[in-house]
Amino acid sequence: MPPILSTTVARGGSRRSMILGAGAMLALAASPAWAGLLADKILGPDARLTTVYSGGRWMEGPAWDRRAGRLVCSDVKSNMILSIAPGQAPVPLRDPSNNANGNAFDREGRLVSCEHLTRRVVRQEKDGRVTVLADRHQGRRLNAPNDLVVAADGAIWFTDPVFGITIADEGLPAEPEQHGRFVYRIDPVGGLSVVADGFDQPNGIVFAPDGRTLYVTDTGGALNAEGPREIRAFDVVDGVRLVRERRFAKIDHGIPDGLTVDTQGRVYAATANGATIWSPAGEPVGVIPTPVTCGNLEFGGRDGRTLFLCATDRVFAIDTQAKGWA
Repeated sequence: MPPILSTTVARGGSRRSMILGAGAMLALAASPAWAGLLADKILGPDARLTTVYSGGRWMEGPAWDRRAGRLVCSDVKSNMILSIAPGQAPVPLRDPSNNANGNAFDREGRLVSCEHLTRRVVRQEKDGRVTVLADRHQGRRLNAPNDLVVAADGAIWFTDPVFGITIADEGLPAEPEQHGRFVYRIDPVGGLSVVADGFDQPNGIVFAPDGRTLYVTDTGGALNAEGPREIRAFDVVDGVRLVRERRFAKIDHGIPDGLTVDTQGRVYAATANGATIWSPAGEPVGVIPTPVTCGNLEFGGRDGRTLFLCATDRVFAIDTQAKGWA
């Protein structure tokens, strides 16, 4: 992937850009997790973490737009969605964004986003119009949709914790109307259904490459020190329901937030340490460290081998030997 300028986007259209120097590149070879990443052929010996965007407040929701060759991501607390294209200064895509968090592109290349402020899932049409896909269940407003994934059949699966109605600068404080925090499925022909309950705060969500397993993080530990800090796995039946719920992985420091997978079925979770990686069997593989807490991550780039990491106020990129699944 061509180098990208590290850029801060300011409201009103002004921008400040600077080319990354050697001091801004973080060598990972000293990391104790490096051996595992090399052995599994995830990273090469010369891999470097580079900054592709800085100056945000809470970066989230990375989604690679294959048609336009760009990364789309949210700055939740700054209330905008950004477009970051190789060799170009980042520009606002939606400003304001209704405190959008998770993003994904559907099979027609339309951007689908979770909005905290409006407590809904929306799709941006090709003419710029915004279509509301879900904002209520059984007549009651959703909590604050957080993250989502588009299934092979076009269905949209999303998580609905309470962060957007609990944290003032990520939405608008309010009392929840739902009696729980659920995982939902929006059917391609319409209709919203609960596919998983029993979560404290469901958050990151991703399918295994074959679509037969769904992974969801439970980040209750973010609001309650005694809350869960784990990734759960489910078997997917007929593309519409979940069975055999089990714990896939648990972490002791911070929480597992956003998720992605590669073509080998390895699971990558955004954590306080960076990108923490497990094998499909749930065995720890290693960590790609970030200097600040990582909130979400996504593969992209020209060949699908660049891992983008949204980490607090910045977006990082690292070229890998793995390939993302999309």
